[in-house]
Amino acid sequence: MLKIGLTGSIGMGKSTAGKLFAEAGIPLNDSDAVVHDLYAGEAAPLVDAAFPGTMKDGAVDRHELGRQLALDPGGFKRLEAIVHPLVRKRETEFLKRQHRAGAGMVVLDIPLLFETNAWERVDVVVVVSAGPQIQRDRVLAREGMTEEKFEMILSRQTPDAEKRRRADYLIDSSRSIAETKERVLEIIADLKTRIAKGDFRNA
Repeated sequence: MLKIGLTGSIGMGKSTAGKLFAEAGIPLNDSDAVVHDLYAGEAAPLVDAAFPGTMKDGAVDRHELGRQLALDPGGFKRLEAIVHPLVRKRETEFLKRQHRAGAGMVVLDIPLLFETNAWERVDVVVVVSAGPQIQRDRVLAREGMTEEKFEMILSRQTPDAEKRRRADYLIDSSRSIAETKERVLEIIADLKTRIAKGDFRNA
């Protein structure tokens, strides 16, 4: 079973690309969606213990958590120590399910693919990218986003140029959805050809 690592910096269109892979029939494990689910369940009390006052009505209040992290960026390490093992457990469960189902390939949508060395456990890396102005405009249009918060997030991510350099496949999301979909289908077709040729013997 081929494991596709899908990544991209904030605002680059990674989530949209992931949905297009899923629409094309490739099973998708979305790390962002997993985190949302964890914040509404088992991770909430653990996060609240590390960041008092962040749990409301049994779920993590993302705005309050973000406020505390902005005041103390060192808290990201504490948060990652809580969340990353839980996300990895969900990913392992997803892979087992898809293997049993006989999937030929799967997509692992991992925002911090390079930052957490997750690239080591996938077979190919797909990077979603767009120009810096497009990225900035998209991110700053989000509710509650500020220049300061955007810069803080960027500072914790591998630069886009480095991601592009390390990509096996690149998706330019600055174009239309139709063109992005066409690129996703091209990648899937190429990977199927390479699988048939035996390029991924350990996958």
